[in-house]
Amino acid sequence: MDTSQLDFNLLVTLDTLLAERNVTHAARRLNLSQPALSTRLARLRDIFDDPLLLPVQRGMVPTQKALELQPRLHEALEAVRKVVATDSAFDPARAKGTIRIAASDYTQSALLLPLVHALRQEAPGLRISWHSLDLTSLQGQMERGAIDLAINRPQTAPEQLRMRMLCREDYVLIARAGHPAVRGRIDLDQFCALDHVIVSPDGGGFAGPTDTVLEAMGRSRHVVLSTPGFLIVPMIVAKSDMIAVVPARIVREGQERLQVLDPPLGVPGFELAMIWHDRTTTHPLQRWLRDRFVTLAAQL
Repeated sequence: MDTSQLDFNLLVTLDTLLAERNVTHAARRLNLSQPALSTRLARLRDIFDDPLLLPVQRGMVPTQKALELQPRLHEALEAVRKVVATDSAFDPARAKGTIRIAASDYTQSALLLPLVHALRQEAPGLRISWHSLDLTSLQGQMERGAIDLAINRPQTAPEQLRMRMLCREDYVLIARAGHPAVRGRIDLDQFCALDHVIVSPDGGGFAGPTDTVLEAMGRSRHVVLSTPGFLIVPMIVAKSDMIAVVPARIVREGQERLQVLDPPLGVPGFELAMIWHDRTTTHPLQRWLRDRFVTLAAQL
């Protein structure tokens, strides 16, 4: 066996697979996608020259070689964890460094701003650097250390990166206070007839999730303005007769200039996840930051 191909993450993966004997459960425990976990299993099979786990009707069954490896592997990994634990005490109040987070302008306002306020109290020695999210280069940025953490929808995460669910977001309809056609309620006919502003992160798009729902109903709306960012939308709506469907957290504050209503159709919400690279998984500061972010997001 060529042990030069082994790394700690592969051994942890094998230990978890042998404990769970189920790819879905193991992937969830490791914060990996199922394709990424399958890739690791394929590498392990090559290294050990053995199938290790075989699919059965419900889950997987270990081979004889895997059964022999399991207790020794688990004992060895526990020994390594104990060694690391003696040097892993982390005090956020004394932490120094720069955290680089990539997110959309919506996520920066809805989630990162509260995080920054919390960190100024709990970890005043940290510097936070916000970056625009570019999914096409995210993996390379994380491999180079240019980005430590990204926030976006889980289905957009590259397979090679780790992921942890953060929160769920729903959509609301906004119209300006005093809008002549929207007085605390709106029906579907009004919704379709009024002028809309829409967010197109890539620029220039005039359709989104709302339009997919409308198309299934045989309806359409009148989109007159497309903008690449979310944060400008409430200001546009507050100063015009245009309306918009936006994530609810955008309009938690400053509602005196806006009406915030339920849309007259069911627009599916979405989930947000933290995305990071293996290189920061065990780093005490990064691990603390991710745990703190999850706790904070649950409170918003």
